[in-house]
Amino acid sequence: MKLDYIHHFNEFGENIIRLYDFDMALAIKFRQAIIDHIITNKTGLNLMDLDFIEVINCNLVLRLWNEDEGISTTNQKTFYCDLTYEGYENMIALLEPFCRKETKGHQFLYDIDNPTDFLFSPAGTR
Repeated sequence: MKLDYIHHFNEFGENIIRLYDFDMALAIKFRQAIIDHIITNKTGLNLMDLDFIEVINCNLVLRLWNEDEGISTTNQKTFYCDLTYEGYENMIALLEPFCRKETKGHQFLYDIDNPTDFLFSPAGTR
């Protein structure tokens, strides 16, 4: 599984953090890491610490927050995904289809008016 950042990926100037190049087994590991760290232990999850994720040009830290704010950064290298408990529960539900069978589909992991989207895509495309 690879993690990268694409600055201004479309004509609207939007950005994207992308998790890609994975199969069903890695999707299950990622979903379980969110469950273990955020849902169960209520702690943050630094994706750089997961041995199955190759960090390409950025790092992403998932954090519990009071509001669903999505992804932000101050330096375009370290990003923070700030969602509520319910926001992460929703993310887990959005990951479920990738954990049940191999797929070439994709999914944005939150729907927030934010300049940076979070794409989960085995092939890396949308």
